[in-house]
Amino acid sequence: MKQNKFMKFMTSRALILTLQVVASGVFLYFVYLTQLLPVKYFALLMAVLVVLIAIFWGIIQSGKKKEQENKHSKRIIISKVLSLLVSIVLIIGSTFAARGNTFLNNVQTTTQKYAINVIVLKDGKYGSAALKDLKGKRFGRSYEKEKSTLNKALAQMEDTIDTQKYTNFDTYSQLSDALYTGKVDVIVVGEQYKSMLEVNHEGFDDETRIVKTYEFEKKAKAVTTAVTDVTEKPFTIYITGIDTYGSVSTVSRTDVNLLVTVNPKTKQILMTSIPRDCQINLHKNGKMDKLTHTGIYGVEETISTIEDFLDLKINYYARTNFAGITNIIDALGGVTVDSDREFTTLHGNYHIVKGKQEMDGDKALCFVRERKSFAAGDFVRGQHQQALLKAMLEKAMSPKIITNFQNILSAIEGCFETNMSSKEIKSLINMQLDDNAEWELFNVQIDGDGYTTEDTYSMHGAACYVMKPYQSKVKRIKKLIDRVEEGDKLSKKDVKGLDGGE
Repeated sequence: MKQNKFMKFMTSRALILTLQVVASGVFLYFVYLTQLLPVKYFALLMAVLVVLIAIFWGIIQSGKKKEQENKHSKRIIISKVLSLLVSIVLIIGSTFAARGNTFLNNVQTTTQKYAINVIVLKDGKYGSAALKDLKGKRFGRSYEKEKSTLNKALAQMEDTIDTQKYTNFDTYSQLSDALYTGKVDVIVVGEQYKSMLEVNHEGFDDETRIVKTYEFEKKAKAVTTAVTDVTEKPFTIYITGIDTYGSVSTVSRTDVNLLVTVNPKTKQILMTSIPRDCQINLHKNGKMDKLTHTGIYGVEETISTIEDFLDLKINYYARTNFAGITNIIDALGGVTVDSDREFTTLHGNYHIVKGKQEMDGDKALCFVRERKSFAAGDFVRGQHQQALLKAMLEKAMSPKIITNFQNILSAIEGCFETNMSSKEIKSLINMQLDDNAEWELFNVQIDGDGYTTEDTYSMHGAACYVMKPYQSKVKRIKKLIDRVEEGDKLSKKDVKGLDGGE
């Protein structure tokens, strides 16, 4: 009888140790799949897990005889518990690694979503109506900029509420006017044309309600050129923030426009901010417009237009939206932002003090959206966007990110997209973990004189604020980007007068 009890006890120990061996193997497998750990750290991790298995195995072997003599059984029990705990930790670690790998494999995208909204006035007769309640009402539409996607949405809508009669308007501003004056009860229009709906109605977002949204995916035209090795060759990423809370893939105006030029050899990064109102010539037709409107025609138009403007090649792009910024910062546990001035935000009514301060996601979003409080308007907003990005990078590179890994992945999923491959992202992370290098970060911004015009391509005939860039500063920034790419190290003196400082 005593022999049977001993064999059962030994068998349970063997099962627990086997579980630890299997859990260790699975963990190493998923960590290897991520390709994030440098070889030296992966080898060290493997050695630690092997040593732990050897220690627990040694305890079992050394305890056999003594346990038969009913001595030191507590040591065996403790070893079993510890082995089981190690296995549990490894299993949890495997799920983290697997999820991280899945995220990195899925974050790459080359698609865009075109959203068509069915809109009513909030305080109107149909302010709380569902789509089915709009059957037979007066609908308005405009084919000013496009037709095919709108017709697809109308066809889907009519599958629900039958065929409708439409009043056509020449422009989107006339369309929104018709909604406000009661000529129509409902308008159907693309999300990307919001600025045109706001021409005569600044509070359009707050005063209207979207009853239904129809989304259509379209593959983005490949206009970027990847480098052969992001750990060896310099590259430029275009980072854009679109002015929407919906899907990050939605085609919309580009409110944030940052070029991040990276040289992995010199460990220098140059961030170039281009104001949303910057006057440019569209790549598609050479017509004058402002940068934010290029987003209406898709990310490929924005990238090609910026390439023309600064005479450079953009290698990758990344995009997020209002919801993405808020979620990511909250998942990071907030960020420490260094503000160059004191002011109160229009959105959220946050009081921002001069100097460093902690910000959650909503406060940070309101901080970077503010421009009407400043005489320099969008120029100051560009500085604040760079300050926030710097704060986010510093927090993301902190070891504390490991303790909040799951929340951060949950926050980023669906709120951030890039055309950089998972292999390239992993190799950059691997490089940083391997050399733990300190990077020099420089900020520059395109500046100019503002004026009002009715001659922009996207809003022709409507008064529109535009910033005409100083060509002397544009030329200096072009040279700085070239220098970073060529491996010529920059100093603070090089960016003086371009970074918003004195």
